[in-house]
Amino acid sequence: MKTLLAVLVIALVHCGSAILVIRGPTSPVLEGELVTVECLLLDSEYNISNVRFEYFSNYKKAWTGVRERFSFCGFGRQPIERTEDRLTLSLRPGISFYDGFRCVTEGTNATDPDHASELLNVAFHYLREPQLSREGYSRYYGFPQVLSVRAGAKVMVNCSATSSEEPSISWFKEGSDWILPSSVLTLEKVSTIDEGQYTCSVQHPTIPSLSKTRSFNITVLSEQASWYQTSDGWIFLTTLVTAMTCLLVIILAVSVFLCRRAKKIRTSKGPIDDHSQKKPIYKSSTESVPITCGDDKQPLV
Repeated sequence: MKTLLAVLVIALVHCGSAILVIRGPTSPVLEGELVTVECLLLDSEYNISNVRFEYFSNYKKAWTGVRERFSFCGFGRQPIERTEDRLTLSLRPGISFYDGFRCVTEGTNATDPDHASELLNVAFHYLREPQLSREGYSRYYGFPQVLSVRAGAKVMVNCSATSSEEPSISWFKEGSDWILPSSVLTLEKVSTIDEGQYTCSVQHPTIPSLSKTRSFNITVLSEQASWYQTSDGWIFLTTLVTAMTCLLVIILAVSVFLCRRAKKIRTSKGPIDDHSQKKPIYKSSTESVPITCGDDKQPLV
């Protein structure tokens, strides 16, 4: 009843102009949940068929119209329902790449308050998968499921995750009761007692159900273990093999190019002289060479 009264008051205040009112969630929504946005037309002189939804893209930094039926990452195929005085958009976003909705009338200036609704901001809560990394090592190689290190080495592993709010991160070891409330796991001079599975736990500060984990195992080798048996040695060997493979491919490509170029140069020389097409030169001609004997009526060539 209060909502209907508020709509009537707005309609009376803006009597005689096209009024668009947008309604939607007023509290944060968990990513993946169904979201319903409504656009109401409070002026019977205008047709609801000329009204459309728009969303503001954080990536494009611009307003984009929402199609009646579309297939877009995050939205899926969702029709827009139309009645005589309202539009209803139902979507189940997979990623929060937009920053608000509005509805506008076709062919008008969207900045005109009589032809555009107010901005509706929808806050989404989300938490991405945790990412593990080591200082000084590129994420291009990924993080090994089993980290093999020599006894006495130092291990530092960083855990991070993208979230709608700053998450709380902690580490714990399987079979142990210790918990490290930090995003960085640091083990000084590891020994065999440090072997085992370590798990990074990431918790959303507002939504208890948003919690993710990422685990890996540590294997401690003897101090006399060969360098290539460690994870660092394996990364070095992988990098070396990849670099040599790329170098070999480049050398082969250059060799093929040079061979083809040399062959093309050899085949591009002028045609061999055909003696049958030479013009005969007579003794009495201006092109002849003086001689002391012979028949001057016979060609020299």
